[in-house]
Parts: sequence; C-alpha cells; structure tokens
Amino acid sequence: MDLQTRKLEFIKEFLKIQSEDIIERLEKLLKKEKTTDFWNGLSPEQKKEIEKASLEIKNGKVTDYDSFIQKHK
Repeated sequence: MDLQTRKLEFIKEFLKIQSEDIIERLEKLLKKEKTTDFWNGLSPEQKKEIEKASLEIKNGKVTDYDSFIQKHK
C-alpha cells in the first residue's frame, strides 16, 4: 500500500473516532511531529562530529562495548 492510500485509510478511520481522549492524543502527536528537528538545533561543530562518527561507523571503525569499558576501568 503506498503512502497516499495509507493516508486516506487513516483519514477514514480518524473520522470514525468518537473518543475525545483519542482525538487529543492524536493532536498532541501531530503537534510533536511538527516541532523542529533536533538536527537544526545543533551547532556546526556538533553536526561535524556526528557526521564524522557516522562515517567511521560506515567504514567499520568501531569498538564493541566490552572492549571500550575494559580500556577505561
């Protein structure tokens, strides 16, 4: 099922809702979805560090948790 069809199905189901509580929870969820993406709130330095870490992971430069902890005990 494509996205457009899913949206239409959701709208049909939404129109059937009789519970005020469910409507309020859906409204809160939609408002939360509209909030600014956390990425936009990061500094250029933070973004650069995250991108660097992502590239390291992609290139296999990772350490498992246990090895990391052993080095820092």
